[in-house]
Amino acid sequence: MVLYLSMIIILTKKATEEQIKKMCYEFGSYIKVVVEIEKGILAGGAAMHYDEEQTLLEYGCKQENLWGGGIDFATGAVDYNSMINVRPNQENQSRDILSQEKRDKFKAITEELLL
Repeated sequence: MVLYLSMIIILTKKATEEQIKKMCYEFGSYIKVVVEIEKGILAGGAAMHYDEEQTLLEYGCKQENLWGGGIDFATGAVDYNSMINVRPNQENQSRDILSQEKRDKFKAITEELLL
């Protein structure tokens, strides 16, 4: 029998090495993250952005401030690609975060909490 559990961790301050190790479980050196860009909150460690988004909604975050992407610890690269980012009502018709302002906030929070 195989039991599959993903570890979603919510961060409001810099992650510990142990938290990063747990969040990297799914993809090795890559972590999928969802960031609340107004409050500076990050959820990471799930196989799907949707699960992190739902966790942050339950935590009290507003959906319009939640954006998905990831960070690759092997290269240090932050990406802005997630299905949760497709929002025609917020002028984002792509999986990528199109607004430079939102991308900048996403990157700054991701790097601050994970690097």
